Amino acid sequence: MIRPQQAIHSSYALCRGMARRAGSNFYPCFLLLPRSKRRAMDALYAFTRYTDDLIDNPQPVEARRTALARWRTSLEAALSGSVDPPGESLLPALAHAVERFRIPAEHLLAVVDGVQMDLDRPSYETFDDLAAYCRRVASAVGLACIHVWGYRGEEAFEPARKCGVAFQITNILRDLKEDARQGRVYLPLEDLRRAGYSVERLTAGVADDGFDRLMAFEIDRARRLYQEGAELFDWLEPDGQRIFGMMTTVYHRLLAAIERRPSEVFRRRVRLSRWQKLGIAARWALLPPRRSALP
Repeated sequence: MIRPQQAIHSSYALCRGMARRAGSNFYPCFLLLPRSKRRAMDALYAFTRYTDDLIDNPQPVEARRTALARWRTSLEAALSGSVDPPGESLLPALAHAVERFRIPAEHLLAVVDGVQMDLDRPSYETFDDLAAYCRRVASAVGLACIHVWGYRGEEAFEPARKCGVAFQITNILRDLKEDARQGRVYLPLEDLRRAGYSVERLTAGVADDGFDRLMAFEIDRARRLYQEGAELFDWLEPDGQRIFGMMTTVYHRLLAAIERRPSEVFRRRVRLSRWQKLGIAARWALLPPRRSALP
């Protein structure tokens, strides 16, 4: 289906604005890509942000559930080539990117399924349960991204999934306070019990020995997943190696900041400064991409 170029151009501009305003750790990474790939990444980011915002608001649960179901219907229609519905103008850009880079629609629909899980269950008993969630909200995004970046074989898929889980665990550790305030505890309940910690203490922001044991365990798990996912670098085209290298470096440093002062997650949202992120971007932009440069 041929889409009016002006609508696509305007849609990409909207996506770019959404990505820039969000202040994501990932946005500076997009600057390493050629324009066509950068625009596609803007569209993917805008999609994930919009989808997440549908349920991260004070509306009643049923209202959020209805909004998410409508969005899924609109998404399916757009990706199948139907006319884009009004009021959801990120869709022309997203559909254009999906078509241009042959992104399987199943990855985007998996993200919606993952966000749906946030409405259906506030906690996870085991790591396997949590990993199933992470594969939808994070790994599926990573699989979509590597279609934009360029990859050299299906061997890229499994390390991409592992990196997605590692990124999401890092986000979960960073956002413990905010998620608990909303009644969500993503860390496996079996891990809390093993550490001698509790949901009640987590919700109250208690940083005791049990909390330190829990954080050390989860940080170690994330690091192992990053190490296993580093293989992805070898299966990416040079554009992808640069952006993957930067993303991984940013998240390693974020994880290291949390490790230095775990209790800080109860006081503020741990983040890297804009200049730190730009410095990492410059390093990966100027130097030949090498796997040995990964953290």
